[in-house]
Amino acid sequence: MSLHVHLVPSLAGVGVGAAVTVEGPEAHHAVAVRRLGVGEPVVLTDGVGTLAQCEVTETGKARLVAVVTALAEVPRPTPEVVVVQALPKGDRGELAVEVLTEVGVARVVPWAASRSVAVWRGDRAAKALAKWRSTAREAAKQARRAWFPEVSALASTADVVALVAAAPLALVLHEEATEPLPAEVPDGVVLVVGPEGGLSPDELEAFAGAGARTVRLGAEVLRTSTAGVAAVAALLSRTERWS
Repeated sequence: MSLHVHLVPSLAGVGVGAAVTVEGPEAHHAVAVRRLGVGEPVVLTDGVGTLAQCEVTETGKARLVAVVTALAEVPRPTPEVVVVQALPKGDRGELAVEVLTEVGVARVVPWAASRSVAVWRGDRAAKALAKWRSTAREAAKQARRAWFPEVSALASTADVVALVAAAPLALVLHEEATEPLPAEVPDGVVLVVGPEGGLSPDELEAFAGAGARTVRLGAEVLRTSTAGVAAVAALLSRTERWS
């Protein structure tokens, strides 16, 4: 079984034999929840490609000290997939972020689609975004990722159009599309997942005008919270990442 991964702010300049101190909630989770003790192995990461295998040498209430026994620099996974996720209702947004992180996306972009049931405004927007980011962080640790995904600030349709226009390949999931997912996947894919109420004609037109291809997964209609992960899995199965 692979070792649990814990996130630290930085591993810059850290070498084998160095002591790394982990404090705050991350240390509390390691010591109080996972029950890590002195002499046990643990993996620390900075979330940007560095993995440090360590041995715990000291623990406290919200403090952990570990000595690095081995270091690994993990290349950024390619192809990178960015998922634009229309805001779902209830806690389905966190579900979408969790499974997208586990499957390996590089970035999740919350999108205020015209037919989104959920609305992020004011304090609610800040709290919801913080929850998405926390969910991504915890899911990345669970998935033993060396590269943690980014969760962007809430995007408007204009923001998504600009993202689509800059992408080597942009795909929009739509139940009425006739084109399947492509067989070839370049490095740099943007996948747009609409809300429960579906994409509006204006949104479809704007994305198509920016160069997006409208595609479908199959005869079944998936929920917005699960359509993205199904599509990403299908795309990555066509690449060396999942070979």
